[in-house]
Amino acid sequence: MFPEYDIIVVGAGHAGCEAAAAAANLGSKVLLVTMNMQTIAQMSCNPAMGGIAKGQIVREIDAMGGYSGIVTDISMIQFRMLNLSKGPAMWSPRAQNDRMLFAATWREMLEKTPNVDFYQDMVRSLIIKDGRACGVITGLGHEIKSKAVVITSGTFLNGIIHIGEKQFGGGRVAEKAATGITEQLVELGFESDRLKTGTPPRIDGRSLDYSKMEEQKGDDEVVGFSFTDTNKPVEQRSCWITYTSQKVHDILKTGFDRSPMYAGRIEGTGPRYCPSIEDKINRFAERERHQLFVEPEGWNTIEIYVNGFSTSLPEEVQIAALRQVAGFENVRVFRPGYAIEYDYFPPTQLKHSLETQLISNLFFAGQINGTTGYEEAACQGLMAGINAHQKAKALDPVILKRSDAYIGVLIDDLISKGTEEPYRMFTSRAEFRTILRQDNADIRLTELSYRLGLASQERMDKVISKKDGVEKIKNILKEISLEPSEADGYLAENNSAPIKEKQKAIQLLLRPNISLESMIAGLPKIKQALTGFTDEIIEQADIQIKYNVYIEKEKELVKRMNQLEDLIIPDNFDYNRIVSLSAEALQKFKKIKPRTLGQASRISGVNPSDVQILMVYMGR
Repeated sequence: MFPEYDIIVVGAGHAGCEAAAAAANLGSKVLLVTMNMQTIAQMSCNPAMGGIAKGQIVREIDAMGGYSGIVTDISMIQFRMLNLSKGPAMWSPRAQNDRMLFAATWREMLEKTPNVDFYQDMVRSLIIKDGRACGVITGLGHEIKSKAVVITSGTFLNGIIHIGEKQFGGGRVAEKAATGITEQLVELGFESDRLKTGTPPRIDGRSLDYSKMEEQKGDDEVVGFSFTDTNKPVEQRSCWITYTSQKVHDILKTGFDRSPMYAGRIEGTGPRYCPSIEDKINRFAERERHQLFVEPEGWNTIEIYVNGFSTSLPEEVQIAALRQVAGFENVRVFRPGYAIEYDYFPPTQLKHSLETQLISNLFFAGQINGTTGYEEAACQGLMAGINAHQKAKALDPVILKRSDAYIGVLIDDLISKGTEEPYRMFTSRAEFRTILRQDNADIRLTELSYRLGLASQERMDKVISKKDGVEKIKNILKEISLEPSEADGYLAENNSAPIKEKQKAIQLLLRPNISLESMIAGLPKIKQALTGFTDEIIEQADIQIKYNVYIEKEKELVKRMNQLEDLIIPDNFDYNRIVSLSAEALQKFKKIKPRTLGQASRISGVNPSDVQILMVYMGR
């Protein structure tokens, strides 16, 4: 009934979709197996993509030839660039999306991708032979063979949904859980554990009084996520901000004795950085109110997502509390918030390629690795899809370093440090965030993607043109000199000190209140010289010139770090013969099996002296 595939991808969430697209676009024959063809690329939680650090990840996925950025641009209903008051390393794009259009666009793009087949069924076990994954067995009993398998199971592995004292099996509300895989993997020697996440109530937007809330409009300029020329919305929908109150908190507290979280019915650890409303009240008892974001679910729907009100309290308590929120006095609830706990596999059991250490040709991506968030899942899916293809074709794995991308930081964090709570990406996790900016993801990653065969010639040509344009602007500004009579009026308007003698334009640009955009607008000589350059190239030149000192310092740090990253530890290295290692370092090295000395140095519990001892023994 089924041919043999190169890659089988289990699950069609954000990780599964990117994995299938990447492997197929590289030339592998892919089967995407999902329990429900109608929920491909479902936005299970908030209808938004990007945000702080997450926006950088989506742009990196796009530069690597993934689909998330394109789908986000096509389906967005609002765009905002966050943190513009800070330096460019912190700028993070975020989009509010039409939930249904997002999923429909993803499915359409996958259906148009050659080499992707689909099948609706549950995968209940893997076919393992000689320590290698070589197919799956479905709930209907079909044996489907493949050269590699990527599991992207999301919250479905033995998922349990909690609403107050009610609990029932499910991977999402109204969708059944997946069984069989955890039990098989544990039997094979894998370690598994439980995590939990939650979601807020969905409500009827017609029942809200928006006059009592603060309007939050999108940016005037919609930059978007994809470096391709995607169609972006001309108009945008507003979001709204309101707040809880002490009265809201008091009502919520009445349900704490029936809360699955406080009654001990939930075993899994929840996300520290996206806590439930009851967790916020408990942990931040001194706060009289918490911010709520009222977010539309699409262009043509009345459904609203209440961001910040994630909860698993009894339904009647949720509704009573919501009705005390300003603007929510007459709220009608479509469905209550709920918590879901599910199985995951601590990611220290993986290689940097996202292949498991125990079973070759078996890859994990997304929430099965302990992460939370669409963006974190999607980038893992992309890399797992690439590396499953590489393994199936007997090619070298593709591994991004911490200095290459936020994607590299995320994967290295998971594998070197593990996680006991849902992992979420932040800019603070990246030690080289000055060079890992959202604006230069194409410059950093497109060449690699092009060499692999994911990025098109058109994309590569665009990056070359961008780099050439930036260098031309730098050279022009080094050549142009400005007299005090030409510059002082402009400088005064921008609260910058006058110049006493002729000065190069590039020197003026280093001043804190001066931008290249304002120089073009206020200095005719600059405007004339830079006519014809795109806004994107002008912004890139501005950033590179103004932050050159910091960028060069960071590049030096990268060089030093890469000296350790280039020292590969052999797979068969015997740690037991190093008697001077600390007991904790010996245990961690044997469990995690670091690939390089750099990775070994980042494992929690490992001291610098342990790394030095390891280096000495490797030298021998």
